[in-house]
Amino acid sequence: MDGQHNHQELIRKVTMYLDNELSEHAERDLLKEIKSNPAYLRILSQEKSFREFLKSKVHRRKPSPALIQSIKDKIRIAPPA
Repeated sequence: MDGQHNHQELIRKVTMYLDNELSEHAERDLLKEIKSNPAYLRILSQEKSFREFLKSKVHRRKPSPALIQSIKDKIRIAPPA
């Protein structure tokens, strides 16, 4: 169970790292861990590759002009907070 928790925590940290959500200190700590463990480096590489695959292969449809206008209209109508 502890190994599974550690793996999930590593995945969470790698995801945050790739999303630029880690503090400088946390990023340095993660990079030290990755450099000291080839398995961690593989996980980082796989996640990077998967993200690149998604960016290059998955077609993202553009929203219709009607949807964009509808959202803009709703934003204008929304009462100030």
